[in-house]
Amino acid sequence: MDRITVPWKSWVVVCDGAKALILQNAGDAELLNLQVHETLTQPNEADREIGTDKPGRSHAADGMSGSAVEEISWHDQAEEQFLKEVATRLDELVHEKEAKRIVIVAPPKALGALRANFSADVQAAISVEVPKDLTNFPIDQIERHLAA
Repeated sequence: MDRITVPWKSWVVVCDGAKALILQNAGDAELLNLQVHETLTQPNEADREIGTDKPGRSHAADGMSGSAVEEISWHDQAEEQFLKEVATRLDELVHEKEAKRIVIVAPPKALGALRANFSADVQAAISVEVPKDLTNFPIDQIERHLAA
């Protein structure tokens, strides 16, 4: 990974489908000092806890044959909804805090879901996207990954 420049007062968002850390650099581009501004989480429940219904069945027009319908992944839907909320929060960040430079760190699947929900203002503020899952790393290791 190339060295990522995160100037003073830049925002770093580290997220996946269940947790998001919104950090701000209180240091400079050479010596990162990421401070936690906000943490967003969603409950990580199993599909059996979220969805209560059995998969549906469809029947042919002749009324004699039928087949099962693919079961919905409630967990995937909950992750997509959470990432929409993160994108909305980033839009608020750009407008309320006047965030001009944002670095996004998320797994590729989450990056795709986020991109689909970013407003034009958020897209303009994003300077770098890092396709990695660093949400469960301590802040000092996140700083090392970004500076490496």
